[in-house]
Amino acid sequence: MAKVQSKNTEEILWDAANKLRGSIEPSEYKHVVLSLIFLKFASDKFVKRRQELVNEHKEAFLEIPEFYQADNIFYLPEESRWSYIIANAKQEDITLKVDTALKNIERSNKSLEGALPDNYFSRLGLDQSKFSALLDTINNIDTLKDEAHDIVGRVYEYFLSKFAIAEGKGKGEFYTPKSIVNLIAEMIEPYKGKIYDPSCGSGGMFIQSLKFIEKHKGNKKDISIYGQELTNTTFKLAKMNLAIRGISSNLGAKAADTFGDDQHKELKADYIMANPPFNLKDWRAENELVDDPRWAGYTVPPKSNANYAWILNMVAKLSQNGVAGFILANGALSGGGEEYKIRQQMIENDLVEAIVILPQDMFYSTNISVTLWILNRNKTARTVKVNDGIKNYRNRKNEVLFMDLRQKGEPFEKKFIQFSEDDIAKIAETYHTWQQVNKAYQNEPEYCYSATLEEMRKQDYSLVPSKYIAFVNRDESLNYDAQMQILQAELKDLFTQEVSLKQEVDNVFRSLGYEL
Repeated sequence: MAKVQSKNTEEILWDAANKLRGSIEPSEYKHVVLSLIFLKFASDKFVKRRQELVNEHKEAFLEIPEFYQADNIFYLPEESRWSYIIANAKQEDITLKVDTALKNIERSNKSLEGALPDNYFSRLGLDQSKFSALLDTINNIDTLKDEAHDIVGRVYEYFLSKFAIAEGKGKGEFYTPKSIVNLIAEMIEPYKGKIYDPSCGSGGMFIQSLKFIEKHKGNKKDISIYGQELTNTTFKLAKMNLAIRGISSNLGAKAADTFGDDQHKELKADYIMANPPFNLKDWRAENELVDDPRWAGYTVPPKSNANYAWILNMVAKLSQNGVAGFILANGALSGGGEEYKIRQQMIENDLVEAIVILPQDMFYSTNISVTLWILNRNKTARTVKVNDGIKNYRNRKNEVLFMDLRQKGEPFEKKFIQFSEDDIAKIAETYHTWQQVNKAYQNEPEYCYSATLEEMRKQDYSLVPSKYIAFVNRDESLNYDAQMQILQAELKDLFTQEVSLKQEVDNVFRSLGYEL
């Protein structure tokens, strides 16, 4: 008899959360579930610390917040504790009690200011029995059982991914697929210094940066996190996502537009990791932000598309030796107008270090192929001490590494593609081999090519990798999108002709007296 595989914690929770569907949208119930998980985790940590104080015969300090916060644990008033929530789970006003619990936690812990939902649960009209069932499911999770494997962090990451998939095209922008974030971290290596994300979503870039540091035996205290997010509910998601891992951050005083209300005007970041909204239209009015200092020395980005506004915002935030890795739609690699002028200026200023085309179907909100850009303020020969040892960088001034990863990746969730750990290791190794003196880099057809400034000038400052990478088995000079449109038009004509011919034949038979 086949053994039935038991579901893990994440899957059990997902099944319970899915029961809320029907009464509220995925875009809403992600905040319900993730807030409850946060509440359970915070309460478990609080109870553990409270028992420690009892064991130390410090009962007089049990209700003093500082004796919890000193150990990076949130103090919970009695009506905010999970035991109180479960004791009242069947009450008609349970959603109001959850709202009150979250509000009081925020009031008692300054680091959570602006992080938790405000009067959220009671206004959603949640089904009482389904909500109680979800509380019971979460109640069965021991969030501290295996701290080394970060159960709550795993659940949070799993849910953010599943919610992004559930919300689908046009939504889910709050989440960047994990394997893409891992690739960026492995390539730009954020060991120490300031990390910035101008459109931080739910904070995934920061989480993977910290995991990169742990993997490479670094110290999380060597990193400072700065970010900004436009959507208020996503801003709260990010703050909760970081809070459950005990990561301090500066996401600005509020949710705000990075262009219209920059929360980090004086910041100079050592690392930038970002996945800004693709092809954002009308991001500024006609005469707004034309004199913004972030575009100093460059052409003003067009209001019709924010791609180059995001790029120049990041350029302005980079420190003297800063490196940025970010995702953009492929259209930013070529094209004319103001974007052409900015791209030309960036290439001539030697800011672009690598351009990496990613496979289609990696994102849950769009199926288009996108590009990973890497900018580097310092491409000169230098020696840098990192956690894994010494790295000797060769002089790569006026060169750009182009990579095509469209043949990489493995299936994920049936209709998506993700990079395996081996894929990420090989891609990062290629990039670091190209960078470093003691490694022998070679161009490889259909995969990578190191182009000089002169070659890019000859290609009229295009950053499309197929202009430089040699292709043996594919004709990359063809415009496949245009070819597909032509074929579709031809098929449509054939179908129209077939229908017309059938009608003519039917008419002939009818004229001969046949009934059809």
